[in-house]
Order: sequence, then C-alpha cells, then structure tokens
Amino acid sequence: MKGNRHRPGRGMPFRNPSGSAKSGVGRATLRALLVLIVGVCVIGGVLAYTVVRRGLSAHEEPSRVEEMVARAMRRLATPQTMRTRQNPVQPTEAVMKQALEHYADHCAACHANDGSGETEIGRGLYPKAPDMRGAETQSLSDGELFSIIEHGIRLTGMPAWGTGTPEGERASWGLVHFVRRLPTLSSDDIERMEALNPKTPAQLKEEEEIRRFLEADSSTPAPEKARQD
Repeated sequence: MKGNRHRPGRGMPFRNPSGSAKSGVGRATLRALLVLIVGVCVIGGVLAYTVVRRGLSAHEEPSRVEEMVARAMRRLATPQTMRTRQNPVQPTEAVMKQALEHYADHCAACHANDGSGETEIGRGLYPKAPDMRGAETQSLSDGELFSIIEHGIRLTGMPAWGTGTPEGERASWGLVHFVRRLPTLSSDDIERMEALNPKTPAQLKEEEEIRRFLEADSSTPAPEKARQD
C-alpha cells in the first residue's frame, strides 16, 4: 500500500528552541528601544518647553531636568576605569605650589580664588560656576575631577586643560589636590593667589601709578624744620 505509507515526522509540529530564544531577545530589545525613545521624547519635550517658557538667557538658573541630564551625561562620559582611579601624584610642597599658581592664573577668573565661583565671569556662565568647596564637587572621585579638568565639559564654560602630555596630566592631578584643599584655604593662600591673578590693562596701570607715587614720596627730601628737629 504505497499511497498509505506514513512518513515519520510529516505533519508533526516542529519547534526551533534557538529561534524562540532569538525572538524573545528581539522583543526585549525592541521594548528597551521603545522605552528609550519615549524617554528621550519626554526629556526633549520638557527641555523644549523650558526654552520656550524661559528663553535662552544665561541669567536664568538651569531647571532640575537640565541639571539631572547634565549630571547623568557627565557621569556617563567618564569611563568607569577613570572614575575609580586614585590620584597617582603625591601632594608634595612643590606640587601644591605649582597647582596654586596654575589655579590662580587659569582658574580663578571663573571659579574665584576661594573656589566659590563668585566672579563676574563665573556668575555669567550657564550653568554658573559651581561653589567647588561644597559637597557636589568634593564628593566627586579623584578620577572624575581629573577627567573634568583634563577634558572639560561640553555645553558649559569648562574648557579642556589637557595637553595630551605626561607633564600636562601631572599638572591636572596636582589641580585635583588643590580642589580638595579649597574648603580650608588660608588668608595667606588667598593673598598669594591675588598677586598671581591675571591683571587687566586698567589694573596694571593703576598698580604702576601707585608704585610711582610711592617711589616719588620716598625720594622727596624732608622739610628743613623737620630735619632740625
């Protein structure tokens, strides 16, 4: 009975386990992608509403959404290996002296000598220069501080100070030590930094006039009566 022969397996359902697994992974990936797209759209919508409502003035304080996104992006932009890295430079007297001089010359214009950010430029930035003496900065790891100094932060006033050289990295690590020291700076430290701060042409002219006045005053002979007394 050739026509009635039954071939084994014909007509029987066949399932491919690997195919089911791939299908499950594909659905999970699609769901994650959809959640990501929705999240981006929501955040984008909130930011767009903020811009329309508050404008683009740098006088405004960043919204909570902007702060949240900025902190998250800053953290994601710092590799895990860098976030957990310890400062390899020892805070010797020479290292701290160089860091103080570098900070006074390059950083104080925005961050102020005491790290408060209370300068004309610092208050005009968006976002404003942070008070680096506070927990928000001091709680960052050495690696995070180094990454910010070395590579800067996009869409802010923080430039990248890194030179791509071992000497430049050493200087950045030295600045990390100095940032840690900001909450305990002494009045002598501030006075030294003020002497090192960049001067405007008007300030230089004023200092020169004061110097000439003092020199002229010291070279003026005393009155005759005063000498006789």
